[in-house]
Amino acid sequence: MVGRADKGLMITTGTFTRNAVKEATRDGAPPIDLVDGDQLADKLKELGLGVKTEIVEKVSVDAEWFHQI
Repeated sequence: MVGRADKGLMITTGTFTRNAVKEATRDGAPPIDLVDGDQLADKLKELGLGVKTEIVEKVSVDAEWFHQI
């Protein structure tokens, strides 16, 4: 990338190691923006690209509580 770009972008569905983050911001090298899986999912939700968001509430009966009354 040196000499060919001002900035880089690396996207993963996982996470980046501490060393990867350190290398992406190393002095003297073009900066690299890192987008991990959580940031990618947030951006896809924000832009509505290929994802649907659904909030589900699950209610279950506490049988023990009813046995006590």
